[in-house]
Amino acid sequence: MTKAKPPCILYVSTFPPRECGIATFTQDLTNAIDKEFNPGIKGKILAMNNDATSLYNYPAKTVMQITDENMEDYLERAKEINNSPEIKLVNIQHEYGIYGGDWGNYLLPFMELINKPLVTTMHTVLPEPEDRLKKLTQNIAEKSDAVVVMTVSAKKLLTEVYEVNPEKVTVIPHGVHHIAFPSKSKAKKKLNLENKIVLSTFGMLNRDKGIEYAIKALPEVVKKFPKVIYLVLGATHPVVRKEEGEVYRNKLEKLVKDLGLEENVKFYNKYLSLEELIDFLKATDIYVSPTLNPLQAVSGTISYALSCACPIVATANQYAKDVINNERGILVKFKNPKNIEKALLKILSDRKMRKEMKKNAYFYSRHMTWQNVALSYFNTFNNFAKIMPRESGKLPAINLGHINTLTDGFGMIQFAQHTKPDKNSGYCLDDNTRAMLACLMLYRDKPLKSTLDLIKIYFNFIKFTQKNSGKFHNFVSYKKTFIDKSESEDSLGRTIWVLGYMISTKNLPEDLKKEACQLLKKSIKWITELESLRSISFAIIGLFYAQQNYYCSSSPKNEKNKLLSLMKSLADELVNKYKNQVANQENQEKNWLWFENCLTYSNYKLPEALIRAYQAIGDKEYLKIAEENLEFLGKISFENNYFSAIGQDGWYYRDGKRAYFDQQPEDTASATEALVTAFEATKKEKYLDQSKWAFDWFLGKNHLSQMIYDEATGGCYDGLGKDSINFNQGAESTISYLLARLAIEKIK
Repeated sequence: MTKAKPPCILYVSTFPPRECGIATFTQDLTNAIDKEFNPGIKGKILAMNNDATSLYNYPAKTVMQITDENMEDYLERAKEINNSPEIKLVNIQHEYGIYGGDWGNYLLPFMELINKPLVTTMHTVLPEPEDRLKKLTQNIAEKSDAVVVMTVSAKKLLTEVYEVNPEKVTVIPHGVHHIAFPSKSKAKKKLNLENKIVLSTFGMLNRDKGIEYAIKALPEVVKKFPKVIYLVLGATHPVVRKEEGEVYRNKLEKLVKDLGLEENVKFYNKYLSLEELIDFLKATDIYVSPTLNPLQAVSGTISYALSCACPIVATANQYAKDVINNERGILVKFKNPKNIEKALLKILSDRKMRKEMKKNAYFYSRHMTWQNVALSYFNTFNNFAKIMPRESGKLPAINLGHINTLTDGFGMIQFAQHTKPDKNSGYCLDDNTRAMLACLMLYRDKPLKSTLDLIKIYFNFIKFTQKNSGKFHNFVSYKKTFIDKSESEDSLGRTIWVLGYMISTKNLPEDLKKEACQLLKKSIKWITELESLRSISFAIIGLFYAQQNYYCSSSPKNEKNKLLSLMKSLADELVNKYKNQVANQENQEKNWLWFENCLTYSNYKLPEALIRAYQAIGDKEYLKIAEENLEFLGKISFENNYFSAIGQDGWYYRDGKRAYFDQQPEDTASATEALVTAFEATKKEKYLDQSKWAFDWFLGKNHLSQMIYDEATGGCYDGLGKDSINFNQGAESTISYLLARLAIEKIK
């Protein structure tokens, strides 16, 4: 019996090795979607060829081809698509110059014949179309189930000028590659451009690029800044090269000589690989886009430059006006060297402005990363072809890069300015205990020396902070002095949790476990004085692990019984708080099934602690109440098919309104860990599903549909606001993500 082929999305577009901007876009888009959703869904290509004599060595994912002026090809491919059950949806990448006929109208009968869902991405939306072009565009939109454009302005044009139903139009930005915030100096060193001020323009060379106007702007710039070098990156467009050879490039090179700029303008006559392009953009201080077409609706070059922290000087075309403001660059007039000169001098003369523009450009582009774009496209596709549930996506590989960045020989630094550790913030015990917990989990399954080295750093920090009384200092300055004035119950509870886990960790050297046991024994006497319900919960979880393998007595059985007795007293305190809270409700429905009058942070840790108490002691009441709590939290936390943590901007008080913002990674991690624990204890599928939904908050399944985890660094952004993300990557957020990632791996 023939095995059924996996479902696929068919992309109709140009495709590499054909040299074309749309081809590169489609390659990046399909790679991003494949990375997130393969093997659940495959990406396949129907490649457009520009004449019958062209021959391209396409990759294996290219399963069909059409010669643009051959109508027979369009009709035959449409039949093949209809007869291929594995093709669930067709995505057409539309640009007027790709398809045959009058303005590409050969596409219409092709679309008419296809009986699969059609989503069309429009790369150009002209603001003042002639009648036949307007009608063609309207027909394409009419035959599409959805239309994707890349800017709000393009959507406005489609709905107002072309009269397309706005509900049919989705805005998904042009994608950019996800790189860490670049060091310009390191990038320049790699390219032998040290001590240079680098300007650049990239893309396939043609007259529409307007590069001559940028070159004419340079003489005065070079007088004031002799170290300026302008890089013109990219080969001549193949269509231009075929029609006129290198006439335009030769004209530019002559202009450079005439102006005496041979040392300041360099041409890189090559079709750049992605790696080369990123290297050059990382080294670029200002990106120049002097294009001549005011109707240009999309610019991959500007998008990529933004993603590499480049301030932009660009002519005010349709796309540039959408993405460039005075915080990210300067818009200039068309064909106006003086205007370009003025803009360059303004940015180059103000180092502080240039630094801010770099930062603003980079962080503006974070919603445009290919991961976020892939998620948005997938959600759009899934509206018309139920391809695959999001939860079956792949987990990102574990990356300790940012954890290592935040960690020095003393401990983990508390905060970060973007991705750079903020040494002035010092060290926090909570962060170092979390970090040690994550590393212990990693070491348990894969005992690497590098992980053990991190464990020892964090463990030494814990020892450093323990007071003679057995309690702990919570904050330490970068100069290694204690700066906290009050003792933190949460820090005590978390430290007991982590020390308990350390004692139970397999593969860990025995001397470390015995030393952890001594620290725990010294601090455990303070557990009965804890009042914070979260601190009590942290301690219960620590006791759960500690009682499995306790070293502090020659009579382990008696010691275990003492720990179980202590755990029971703490769990009973939670139960009593819960019962009293429910009993005191005036509402007969008693629908506030919680321990307190408000929901704040780490809410899911309370039911998780009761589940751990149930697993150790066997009292079914603990599990019953924990499940009531999880049911209550679930009704609040899971809305619109995604997880939504209680926001720190106001929390959620009984009989009040819940706060949705700012959502914190720590709360999402707590939910993920608790729901995984609930599934392990009960085997109920609802907890399995909810744990995946919660974890997917980090991977873009949230109200902004944006990634909170940064795969480029291994860090995690600090919070999710109403309209934006906090792009700092501090210790708490980064470790919270890793703890959630390690928890969800247990059930994948």
